[in-house]
Amino acid sequence: MNPLPPASGTSMTAVEHDRLERVANTSLYTTRTGLATIEYSYRILRRHLAGSTALELGPAEGVMSELLAGTGMALTLVEGSALFCESLRHRLPRADVVHSLFEEFEPDENKKYDNIVLGHVLEHVNDPVGILLRSKHWLAPGGRIFAAVPNACSLHRQAAVMMGLLSSEDTLNEMDIHHGHRRVFDPESFRNVFYEASLKIDLFGGYWMKPVSNAQIERDWSPEMLEAFMQLGERYPDIAGEIYVLASNPSP
Repeated sequence: MNPLPPASGTSMTAVEHDRLERVANTSLYTTRTGLATIEYSYRILRRHLAGSTALELGPAEGVMSELLAGTGMALTLVEGSALFCESLRHRLPRADVVHSLFEEFEPDENKKYDNIVLGHVLEHVNDPVGILLRSKHWLAPGGRIFAAVPNACSLHRQAAVMMGLLSSEDTLNEMDIHHGHRRVFDPESFRNVFYEASLKIDLFGGYWMKPVSNAQIERDWSPEMLEAFMQLGERYPDIAGEIYVLASNPSP
């Protein structure tokens, strides 16, 4: 989690620190739908993991981190919340947990990663292209970046516009504000940040066909329904609730 403006060349201010901890203390990523979404995202990522090292930016509660740790890869976790870092160090003692803003993180000299994971990161940061530009230099030869974000074109957002609940599909809703989001990407704007960072998009996709709100799903849906609609999102990525990109450095 890193829902802050960039702080290049400066230390984390008290105001920024307080904001991070407020978001950490009210995080909702481990609700039933939140867990299901992260776990399904990992199932997609698992198809593409390679090599022996992984860097995860913004692990928050560490749901994805625990799944990555199960692969046996050497794992580095960069998290802006001290509260989350303390929990991660306790639960994942073999991981290298770094308390840092993404904009200030510097890997050990010459350290490169086979896999870089940004699950629900780019909608939080002030400069998504800048984060990707930094990340691409941390990739080992042949390494890839996996990033996933909420989709502005999700069915539930389109319906919300028709119902007058949102002024446009990319308007920040109540949950976006709660989580500290700065924007909501659509498929085109999401791909564009990778192009602007001069990264090669190897794969674009989606998951989690989401026709109604999380609160309605939590109340009414069975686990079987949740799983089926996760899978349906892979068939129709442009209108899925979540979209993802797998990217690499272009060949010289």
